[in-house]
Amino acid sequence: MDPYISALMGLAGVVIGGLASFATAWMTHRSQVREKQRELEAAKREKLFSDFIAEATRLYADAISHQKDDVSDLVLLYALVAQMRLISSRRVVDAAEMAMARIVETYLTPNRSLSEMRDLAHSGAMNFLLDFGEACRAELATGRAASQMRFHGPRGPRRAQQPTPSLS
Repeated sequence: MDPYISALMGLAGVVIGGLASFATAWMTHRSQVREKQRELEAAKREKLFSDFIAEATRLYADAISHQKDDVSDLVLLYALVAQMRLISSRRVVDAAEMAMARIVETYLTPNRSLSEMRDLAHSGAMNFLLDFGEACRAELATGRAASQMRFHGPRGPRRAQQPTPSLS
């Protein structure tokens, strides 16, 4: 009887060792896939943020020197903000909306002279993307993704009234 118990114990050891090896490989693979997905989501957000910054900067430069009532130039910027609503935190979306409001407000003001632009630059008033950049940096540093948000609940209630940006 002792040889049978020894053989069964040996087989049990092999089975347990095989299961442990399989579980370790599975967990490692799962962890790698999850990390790769986080990297892809971060790259997607970085590209979206970069595209928004490029378009907002272009439009703000145009708004300083041109006064217009046509909103067709703003369509791409609105589309980028709509995409941010899908994958970004409320703080990033709010900062993007504030930058967008600042651009619209600037379009409605009279054209600026070169000396007025210099004064605006020295006063820091042209740095309308500061809050947006800080919000993006914080989000990318924490790795906050929409997939993680699904497990932690909704983004919270939307504010009833958006703050109005100022040009000064």
